[in-house]
Amino acid sequence: MKKNTTGCPDTASSPVSAARAGDTEAVADLLRAGADPDACDGNGTPALCLAIGAYAADVVRLLVEHGADPARTGPDGVAPLRKAVDSGSPAVVEALLRDAAHRRRHREAELTEARDLAGHWYGTGVEAELRRRTGDGAPRTRTRVEDDGFTGADEYALGGATARDGHAAILTHLEAMLGVRTPFGELLDRAMAHPGRQHVVRTSSTLLLSHRRDRETWDAAVALCTGPDPVHRLFGAEVLRLTHLFDESEEDRFAGPALELFLDRSARERDGAVLAEVLTGLAEHVDPRGDAALLPHAGHPDRRVRHAVAFGFDSGVPDFAPAVRKALLDLMADPDADVRQGACRTVADGRDRAPELADAMAALLDDVSRPVRVAAVHGLARHDDERCVAGARRLPPAPPGTPYEHDLDEVWRYELRRDAR
Repeated sequence: MKKNTTGCPDTASSPVSAARAGDTEAVADLLRAGADPDACDGNGTPALCLAIGAYAADVVRLLVEHGADPARTGPDGVAPLRKAVDSGSPAVVEALLRDAAHRRRHREAELTEARDLAGHWYGTGVEAELRRRTGDGAPRTRTRVEDDGFTGADEYALGGATARDGHAAILTHLEAMLGVRTPFGELLDRAMAHPGRQHVVRTSSTLLLSHRRDRETWDAAVALCTGPDPVHRLFGAEVLRLTHLFDESEEDRFAGPALELFLDRSARERDGAVLAEVLTGLAEHVDPRGDAALLPHAGHPDRRVRHAVAFGFDSGVPDFAPAVRKALLDLMADPDADVRQGACRTVADGRDRAPELADAMAALLDDVSRPVRVAAVHGLARHDDERCVAGARRLPPAPPGTPYEHDLDEVWRYELRRDAR
């Protein structure tokens, strides 16, 4: 039975305003202080529905974890799960269904209805469905947005309504929850509709397939990886790489075949995006042949390939081979900042204490890219090089949320070691 509560006051002690604003920290503080997760605004819209409308997946997750009622609706009578599917945000749907106890409160019929709704959006198309619902023939806006912190989606706005184009990923997630084994070809088709590497739909397909870990899926991915279409080769290579990467068993039965395939493809692949994926997969195996396969691509014209090489060299060896050391020196002077950072981090993690490597990192202490400078400071500190201290002091304040800033902690660890000596 759906509950429609109206007239609930929005007070300073309720999470309503913070949920509407998508303020995760404020909602967390209020819930810890005992706020009602089912609080609603003056129109009777629950905080959970407000968070869904704001695409605030982390707030949805917090409210669910604190017992928000998944059947409580607002004045529009639309249940939170249906509202989440309509949003087109896989992150919101998964946050709503993440808690096992919460999932049990949704009957199979409700999940099936949600799956069918996601399938309708996917089959109709976001823009067409928004036009049908709003009756608005005006031009729509389309904006690329981040959905879950790692992947993105396109958000459409039309006639006062918005929706993201992640319905195929939602469909995939709900099918898996219902125990439906979606065919490899269908998951491939969904991904190919959004060929961007970081789109939520593509990611949902590759992740699901990589976790199947069966021969049928493996063989289908291998066939793609060695086929004529570079877009399909990229998808196949990604599935194979993730299959090995996410293996948690004591013995990965796909590790050997993946290594041999990546070694073979590293010499044959000509497409930059596919080659970068192959080299990344190759680097995730500990094998002495890996560095030799990476070396020929250190000067590749595609920055993505050079980036894969820079991160891929084995940093666990006592000393880099002379050719590898030379390649890392060149990559630390690469025109691309991500490549410079990757090479610097590989040197930082390595045990090779050659003076020329430390000097190359020191040369990056005034780099135009802050992440590169942080990597250089971090690397020098790990190499017990006093230049890290001055390099850290010259860094300007970091904007909030800047990644890799924790790497600077290595400087005070170095100072402790130095002073102890």
